[in-house]
Amino acid sequence: MLPLETPPRNICILRLSALGDVTHAVPVVRAIQRQWPDTRITWICAGLEHRLLSAIDGVRFVIIDKKSGLGGYWRLWRQLSGEKFDVMLQMQTSARANLTGACVRARIKLGWDKNRARDLHRMFMTHSVPATRFEHQVQGHLSFARCIGLDAAEPVWNFPVSGEAQSFVAEHVPEDRRLLVVSPCSSYPQRNWLAERYAAVADHASEQLGMSVVLSGGPSALEQQTGDEISRHMRNRPINLIGKDTLPQLVAMLSRADVVLTPDSGPAHLANAVGTPVVGLHASTWSRRSGPYHSLDLCVDKFPEAARKFRGKEPEDLRWGTRINDPGVMSLIEIDEVIERLERALERG
Repeated sequence: MLPLETPPRNICILRLSALGDVTHAVPVVRAIQRQWPDTRITWICAGLEHRLLSAIDGVRFVIIDKKSGLGGYWRLWRQLSGEKFDVMLQMQTSARANLTGACVRARIKLGWDKNRARDLHRMFMTHSVPATRFEHQVQGHLSFARCIGLDAAEPVWNFPVSGEAQSFVAEHVPEDRRLLVVSPCSSYPQRNWLAERYAAVADHASEQLGMSVVLSGGPSALEQQTGDEISRHMRNRPINLIGKDTLPQLVAMLSRADVVLTPDSGPAHLANAVGTPVVGLHASTWSRRSGPYHSLDLCVDKFPEAARKFRGKEPEDLRWGTRINDPGVMSLIEIDEVIERLERALERG
């Protein structure tokens, strides 16, 4: 049955969250649109992610409230009860995603291989992508496209940036200086670097490299606190937009930036999607798997050191996707290393 010999009439993509992961799925949509322009695409996602994805053209979005419990699955089943898809690409393996996929009628349900599946994922699938080790998440998502017969060797995002969002950036950021966007927080606090070290790099960018510095992030208490702490440690006041922008405005800000500095987080992958160099900070996770795809050489990656120090193993001997969340893991990343990557990123022009 796979690969498909003819383009399907309709495809359902199931990737509910998170921001970085749904960004990885966008090149699959673009490959479908480019090679099978008559195929109808339905994407089931969560509400926050829909705010980011809604600007993508030619896609019907079905939103599920991840907190709605059994009632949410029942409403989804009712909404889709009159439809049967030729293919469902289920790019998420959590129990919630598996239950969501069970509400979808599809002739082919393509999911992850045994090594990357969890929560009984494969019981809900009819087919799986090829098993592999040491594959970047972007390529992992593209393997779904290749499995159904699409030519998708490398990702194409063509991520939309709205004029309204660009106007927001123009109002807040000087146009006559290069821009460093610091997005200091991941959704996993163990991945976050130290505020005083962010401040030292930001001051270097301002004083030695003539850059404007914007702090970016969501409205959570942790992100607000982290932004305030970075600002207190800096000699030069940054433009603090934490909690003040929308997701489309964030995309525009990342597009305007000359460099983005961030741990393993959604903004790292969004910046990559709009073509901005990213200095990624990795110790809890391995950039070989989850770093910004086009900026892997700019990452400061201490995951191998963390594996040896905290697990007593070589990184290749750990399960692919292992997270090392021990206290102090991100302290392995030194200020001078980050500054060197920042300057290297600027040399790219």
